[in-house]
Amino acid sequence: MSGMRTMLSFAVLVGGLGVGYGMWSVISPGEERRREKIKNLPESNPLRMEETRRRNTLVMQALKEAAETSDNIAKELGPSK
Repeated sequence: MSGMRTMLSFAVLVGGLGVGYGMWSVISPGEERRREKIKNLPESNPLRMEETRRRNTLVMQALKEAAETSDNIAKELGPSK
């Protein structure tokens, strides 16, 4: 009886994995949809990529300036008490 229960449990497990894989393959996008998504990424647009580089440069510059000073700029921002 124990062997039969083990085989039945194994069959249920394999069946569940099969159903999960089948659902995954049905839900996942096709190759043409994947290519379309890659084409529409912000990194594929040169103008948008340049804006991102400029913004990252400004953020890094602000972080560098904040790291070089010993002032606590968090106290200066926000409502004063």
